[in-house]
This record gives sequence, C-alpha cells and structure tokens, in this order.
Amino acid sequence: MNAIGRRLFELNFGRAQIASRETVQELLGEAAGAVDAHKFSPRFLLREWVQVVDAWQLESWESYRDVVRLGRKTRLKEDRRVVLWSIFARVRSALKSRGLVTWPGIFSQVASKLAESTHPPFEFAVVDEAEDASVPQLRFLASLGAGRPNSLFFTGDLGQRIFQQPFSWKALGVDLRGRSSTLRINYRTSHQIRTHADKLLGPEVSDVDGNTEDRRGTVSTFNGPPPVVLVLGTPEEEIKAVSGWLTERVKEGVVPHEIGVFVRSAAELGRARAAVEDAKVPYKMLDENLETVTGRASIGAMHLAKGLEFRTVVVMACDDEVIPLQERIEAVVDDADLEEVYNTERHLPYVACTRARDHLMVTSVAPASEFLDDLRK
Repeated sequence: MNAIGRRLFELNFGRAQIASRETVQELLGEAAGAVDAHKFSPRFLLREWVQVVDAWQLESWESYRDVVRLGRKTRLKEDRRVVLWSIFARVRSALKSRGLVTWPGIFSQVASKLAESTHPPFEFAVVDEAEDASVPQLRFLASLGAGRPNSLFFTGDLGQRIFQQPFSWKALGVDLRGRSSTLRINYRTSHQIRTHADKLLGPEVSDVDGNTEDRRGTVSTFNGPPPVVLVLGTPEEEIKAVSGWLTERVKEGVVPHEIGVFVRSAAELGRARAAVEDAKVPYKMLDENLETVTGRASIGAMHLAKGLEFRTVVVMACDDEVIPLQERIEAVVDDADLEEVYNTERHLPYVACTRARDHLMVTSVAPASEFLDDLRK
C-alpha cells in the first residue's frame, strides 16, 4: 500500500522526502521544549500526533479542537488542547520548512488528486489484511473507488487488528454494512489450536460502524495435538522447556524453517534466541521485511508474525506486565483508551498463536500474563 501511495505521489508531485519516526519524535521533543508549563509525556505526544493530528491531517486549531476521538469517555479540556496544538503546529511548520512529508500526508495529497481526476489509475482494488488499513490509506482507497460500484474488495479479520486504532470506515466513504460476509472454514490451523486461540477473544468482535464478526460456528478442516501452555518458575526453566519441546518436534520431522518463535517485544528476544540455540536449531531474526529463510527458524516480535505461517510455533515470555505491556497501560489517559490497549494486546498473542498449523506452545515465567488464564480454561 505504501509503495503504491508513494509511486502515485511522485508521479503527481515529484520526489517524496518522507519524515522518519525518529525525525518526528525529535521535532515533537523540540516543540514540546519550546512550550512552557505542560505535563504531556513524549509517549502521549507521539500517540496524539500519529493517531489524531497526522492521521486525520489536521491543519488548523479549529480542526484539532473539533476532531472526534471515537470511544473516548473523558474529553480533553480545551485549555489542554490549546497547549497541544501549539506543540503540533510547531511540528507541522518544521516538517514543511525541511521539505518533509509523512505517510498520511502522502496519502492525503494523492487522495485529493484522485478526487480531481476522471481517470483513476486502477479500475479495481483488492485489499488483504484490511483490518490494518489506516485512516489515510482508507481515505486514499475511497478516492480510488470514487463511488463506483464494486470497485473495492476487502478481506480481513477484526480479531487480528493490531496496528490501527478503531475509526469509522463509513465516515471516510467506505460503507460495508449489509455488504459483508463471514468465512467459516479454516484451512490453515488445526481445530485444537484455533479453539485455544479463540479463547483470547470474545465470541463477537465489532467495529465502530456496527459491523460484527460472530466467531462461533467456525470449523477447521483437520485436527492436531492440543497446545501446550506452561508457566515456569524462572527464565532459565522456560528456556529449557522450550528447547526440549523444539527438540522433540525436530525429531518428529519438523524442519527449521517450519518453526516460528515469537515474543511481545524486543526486550524478550534474548529468551527466544537462547531457547532456539539450546535446541541447536539454526535461526534468523525477523525484521520489518518479514523474510523467512529456508533451513532456519524465525524469531521475532509478535507483530511480525502477521501474515506468516509455520507448522510449529512457540509464543514465549507471556509474563505479567509484559503482555499487556505495562508501559502502554501507564501511558493511558482515558478509560476507553485503556480498553483499546487491552483489546490490541489480546490480539497480539492471538495473531502469534494462529500462525501455527500443527504444533503450538505458549510459555511464561510466573507471575504469568492474565491472558494465559483464558488459554488454560
């Protein structure tokens, strides 16, 4: 999606100098330092910029003042918004003076250009993993469809939404109500793994437009061994348990590239690496390119598991304060935001667990994440 957006931008506006996340964080820090007497944390400022100001391409105080934050129960008081906008206005000005554009800016300008055109670059668009489409990406797709019937086709799973805050598709011109259907047959994951993973989610998952996925009634086309869920006393015990389990799978004929090992974030990668090394399985550390390698197991953070599949998966380090991640919880300023943090944190292990076709192991060091209570029911 980003590659297409960039190509269309450069065809219409010239070369794009895209601001990196690090540059945005630097500019936010400089802008916040220039504004007196505020108590906003860098994490809150970045989230407000990414999810609100930049996502919706807000260009004025009035647009920021009036923007609706879906589900938020405690509205930011106007005097706090005034201070926040004084920070964000400085960031916008700094980006402009450096000739930089953000990804939402790319898609916003392309969408505006498409709205003026009578000849769209594509007649139809098929969008997979649609649950992760962002506000600017969906605005671009809506412009691409331009109201033509059946010009857009989406596939997705609300239970796997891990990258985006909820927002109204209908408000951006994409109305799925009455035009969607739910696929009930799972060809990729054994009945035992699927039913265990489903315990992490409710029986229904809904979006803000009222579209609901009823997860009951789904069937898998094959059976397999039940998942193993363990809570160990120490990281060393966990590493040994995972190593022994992987060794058994290799003896059964599982080859290294059929193995995936996932943890919540980079802080826990050492435990995963130690377990795989102890099992004497060659491995590759996954990065954002998501390139797996024949003959090597894949190790990475849970969000990198999305879109991949393996015969055998280990989800490690599901400890208390690791998942849900404590620093995300501490950054929350509103009850509705806290609910959204818990939802997306649940989706992460769900995504990681459902990468497994035949074998799944989930481990933690006591005290375990509260989510493991659901898996062990």
